[in-house]
Amino acid sequence: MSLVGRGQRRLEGADKVAGVTRYTADLEMAGLLHVQIVLSPLPAARIRSIDTTGAAAAPGVVGVFTGADLRSNANGPDKPLAVDRVFYGGQAVAAVVAISESAAADAAALVEVDLEPIPAVTDAEAAMREGAPQVLDTVAETSEEDAAVHGAATAAESEPVERPPNVTAVASFKRGNVAKALAGADVVIKQRYRLAGVHHSPMEPHVAIARPEADGGVTIWAPTQGPFALREDVAKTLGVPAYKVRVVPMPVGGGFGGKVILLEVLLSMLALKVGRPVRLALTRQQEFIVGHPAPGAAFDLELGAKKDGKLVALRVKYHYDNGATSGWHAGITGSFLGGTYQIANFELTGYEVATNKTPVDAYRGPGAPQAYFALESAIDELALQLDMDPIELRLLNASKEGDPSADKSPWPRIAMVECLEEAARHPLYKAAVGPGEGVGVAVGSWGGARTPAAAGCRVEPDGTLSIVIGTPDVSGATTGLAMIAADAFGVSADKVRIQTGETDVAPHGPIAAGSQTTYSIGGAVQEAALEARRQLLEIATDELEAAPEDLEISDGRVSVRGVPDRFVEITRLVAASTEFMGRHKPIHASGRSAVLSASPQFTVQIARVRTDPETGAFQLTGYAAIQDVGKAINPPEVEGQIHGGAAQALGRALGEQLAFDGDGQLRTGSFLDYELPTADQLPDIDVRLIEIPSPFGPLGAKGVGEPPAIPGPAALANALARATGTRLREVPIDRSALVKERTGARTG
Repeated sequence: MSLVGRGQRRLEGADKVAGVTRYTADLEMAGLLHVQIVLSPLPAARIRSIDTTGAAAAPGVVGVFTGADLRSNANGPDKPLAVDRVFYGGQAVAAVVAISESAAADAAALVEVDLEPIPAVTDAEAAMREGAPQVLDTVAETSEEDAAVHGAATAAESEPVERPPNVTAVASFKRGNVAKALAGADVVIKQRYRLAGVHHSPMEPHVAIARPEADGGVTIWAPTQGPFALREDVAKTLGVPAYKVRVVPMPVGGGFGGKVILLEVLLSMLALKVGRPVRLALTRQQEFIVGHPAPGAAFDLELGAKKDGKLVALRVKYHYDNGATSGWHAGITGSFLGGTYQIANFELTGYEVATNKTPVDAYRGPGAPQAYFALESAIDELALQLDMDPIELRLLNASKEGDPSADKSPWPRIAMVECLEEAARHPLYKAAVGPGEGVGVAVGSWGGARTPAAAGCRVEPDGTLSIVIGTPDVSGATTGLAMIAADAFGVSADKVRIQTGETDVAPHGPIAAGSQTTYSIGGAVQEAALEARRQLLEIATDELEAAPEDLEISDGRVSVRGVPDRFVEITRLVAASTEFMGRHKPIHASGRSAVLSASPQFTVQIARVRTDPETGAFQLTGYAAIQDVGKAINPPEVEGQIHGGAAQALGRALGEQLAFDGDGQLRTGSFLDYELPTADQLPDIDVRLIEIPSPFGPLGAKGVGEPPAIPGPAALANALARATGTRLREVPIDRSALVKERTGARTG
């Protein structure tokens, strides 16, 4: 019986529960030194001087370094340590290397940095006004590459010629005649929607170790989501061949897109300077101001429809606050805005804006939570004005296979309609609504990443399979890969061991991001296991004097089909392939895959709330997530991914935000101030899996991780609007806006 589609506990779960998994911070090695960084307190400044004399003389200090000591071809805020100028509060300006963490921290406090403040801009809209201070000296040209590694790359149409100040890039999508279509619409929603920037908040802060090697290269231990991407980046910075940079991927204690590259370049340069291994582990406060978060965004949206609910036009002007970097979210956002529904006329313009804040990066479903909060809130407002069922309105306009996406390419087989139909049948949606209660619904989607990948497979002397891949496990994906290998070879999943190898020996693997691990690697694992099976049966054919097609693998042995007494143990076959003076070749296989097309994933989430109009308090009393997963390789793990993603999405609405004051100082830089959702705020999340198999993914599987983290803010805001009559167009939600006025409930 096939293992695929049946529940399997995580293979690494027992070690994590028992506390024996070794993370990067647990590693010790001979001669290990510790690094502490000195951060700029100002968001924009010129560096007059950095006095390291006192720090260098402190007990236990091996060296103190500034940007002038480290050669780098990076520009501006991308330099490992600031040189001449500071671009954001929290930018590293110096690094202390000492024999202990405490010695490094004490010495870092003695570094004297003389900064000359210069005008800063910490608000995206202010940054785009004429006369605003210039944030970046130069604009990086890697935006599309950064987007691609997270599965968020998309081609936009021609850019507008004019750019406001500090706009580093513009995404523009156009179709039809928007002005004419809006003028002819029966109903037009015209509103502004805003989302705050949020942090990944992993349980494990960033940490890494770098050790210099005799050949001039380095070995890096880090909980990176992308070992090969990290290797290339460090090699480029150091000016050495890639093979001289060895990355040892460590268990990832929470990533969500934020752990690809951060500390490793700086540590590699410091290790080469001091000639010893060095480690830096960020404190929680440093994690908040150094780790690259998700950007905030604002949308000015006009949505027009006919009386029957048919959408006719969409105009959106939106911008992302990217901090001190060029940014890359706007293009993927435009593809969601213009492709989710059948809209004949749209004009979408997205601005990437630089400000003097920490540079942003990917966070689970980059560009999608922002797009769908605006779009799905507007759809709900339209449904209220038209007095239509919100799911019926969405079904009327839902994109289907063959419809044009935002970039004019046709949609492949998608399951938006099936998810909506399942949502319409769900008890949370159908149950009667009492006073102060409301039900909201929202759609989300993700295009999905794909990257060529390879895998190796060896049969061990005890009969187990060792599968080697080049992509770390950040979501339990290796258990699913083990199930694929076990099915292909003919053993149980506990007889398969998945190992993420070091970059100098592992086959190439993609970044664990963009919902692509199983989708990209699964085919390679399956091919490698099938080839190992073929090699095993080739030996068994000789031993049992039977044709390969007459043999089967079961219970650790190869037997002749229909003649169970004629068998040979797998362990004996492996021994025969490795014995001295043996005549059989070793069983060692490889597999490769290059998935040719993406398999977009859709989800619909339902929120049910109960509100108190006197206080503005509300409680989520029910939540459901319906998602197309193609084929659920390991259903309980798929459901777990959806639970986690939904919780993160709701966190954006319930309180998570990176709040900065007028001086560019982060005011929510600890778990006392940054409001992660708590258990009492979240109800049980009912997950319903829709399985419309992908024609491209392994065994029909599609990506899972991104979609559940997308529609939550809109679903909750829509539920509150229906419960209270007050439309909240900004998240996190301001509960004071829900307080009932004496004259009655406010409407928005």
